[in-house]
Amino acid sequence: MSTADGDWNTTMNTPMGAQQGVLTLASSGSELTGKLSGAQGDLEITDGNIDGETLTWKAAMTQPMPITLEFTAKVDGDEISGDVKLGAFGNATFTGTRA
Repeated sequence: MSTADGDWNTTMNTPMGAQQGVLTLASSGSELTGKLSGAQGDLEITDGNIDGETLTWKAAMTQPMPITLEFTAKVDGDEISGDVKLGAFGNATFTGTRA
């Protein structure tokens, strides 16, 4: 179990405004699984990985358009933060606190 495991209340700062969501993470060794729940429903996490303190994962969004979100994050106590690649739409940042 890593410090990333559990539920996180997150805010993603996107070009379309702030998007609220709940990130659920579970680790097994260096593998990271979970889901991102928000206005677009539940998105399963794929290609999740833990490398030291760095977490990476992807989530495929289908609405309002198909985009693969690519996350890079770090956990610091009860806070998580990082960057999200939004395909052709550039980058966003996100922050969160343990739920």
